[in-house]
Amino acid sequence: MSSTEPRRTALDATHRALGATMTDFAGWDMPLRYGSEREEHVAVRTRAGLFDLSHMGEITVTGPQAAELLNFALVGNIGTVKPGRARYTMICREDGGILDDLIVYRLGEAQAASSHYMVVANASNAQVVLDALTERAAGFDAEVRDDRDTYALLAVQGPESHRILGSLTDADLDGLKYYAGLPGTVAGVPALIARTGYTGEDGFELFVKPEHAVELWQALTEAGEGAGLAPCGLSCRDTLRLEAGMPLYGNELTTTLTPFDAGLGRVVKFEKEGDFVGRAALTEAAERAASEPPRVLVGLVAEGRRVPRSGYPVVAGGEVIGEVTSGAPSPTLGKPIAMAYVDAAHAAPGTEGVGVDIRGSHEPYEVVALPFYKRQK
Repeated sequence: MSSTEPRRTALDATHRALGATMTDFAGWDMPLRYGSEREEHVAVRTRAGLFDLSHMGEITVTGPQAAELLNFALVGNIGTVKPGRARYTMICREDGGILDDLIVYRLGEAQAASSHYMVVANASNAQVVLDALTERAAGFDAEVRDDRDTYALLAVQGPESHRILGSLTDADLDGLKYYAGLPGTVAGVPALIARTGYTGEDGFELFVKPEHAVELWQALTEAGEGAGLAPCGLSCRDTLRLEAGMPLYGNELTTTLTPFDAGLGRVVKFEKEGDFVGRAALTEAAERAASEPPRVLVGLVAEGRRVPRSGYPVVAGGEVIGEVTSGAPSPTLGKPIAMAYVDAAHAAPGTEGVGVDIRGSHEPYEVVALPFYKRQK
């Protein structure tokens, strides 16, 4: 296979048999949709959806100083993550720019001499994150290992996900908190069962060996038949995360923005011991954000039918006051929505006179607080 051909997940043949429309995403051939992306979106909101996320980048960090390495390499305080728990964090450049946003799982036992973590990077940044962690590991008694080929990742998301997964495992799903993971067996397949997701719904992500992916997909499909489980592609994953106000790397997060510019300064933990990559630049960014508020990430809801796209200018009073980062029709709201960075003076929900320049026409939009959608617990 030539290096220019996209990689295929262990479920590739399954997706094609289901008639999926495939697309090249971050060097992987991935299902965009199986039929109607709107119907897939609605399935996740009202019933359940099944996703193949095997393109995500798993990186294992082990060793006596694994926690110290991650504290140095990332902006969060990974040393306080208890075994079985997970944390959302970021990896930044020395200048504070965001290289990627990550989920870090702490695996293994608290009393073990060597700590064990799994860092999950976005597919498009997995190599960048791996290279950065490897470089930053110099001087630490810790090993960084590329485990992208070690795992397939399936996700079951939606209000019926608990019931569907519960029928296939004796793992304690009720006791599994949000942003936690536990080893278990699902339909006879050994898995790391994590209560995480990117849809705004309750759900689970299942890390398994690639050779078990097809049988697990089939078992979940059969278990979900009576509950309306639908196979779901990347297209509805994007509209689901947009409604939930969740940032996407390359849209809301880039190397030109610090976590403070992105309104996510809370992930930076200055109180942790020792230096970390970007500490000085991020200290300045925090002070700057306090004295001169940066543009604010807001929600925009269309009054008309035209859909704003990434990069479109946000306008008010004839002036450009911001830029759209993500936009799409919202199946849940029934109208187009967008996330945009806008000047702080125009960021308050209900601000009058805000529009989006869609190919020369200024379309009116309502400024709203994020997220657009929040599930009823």
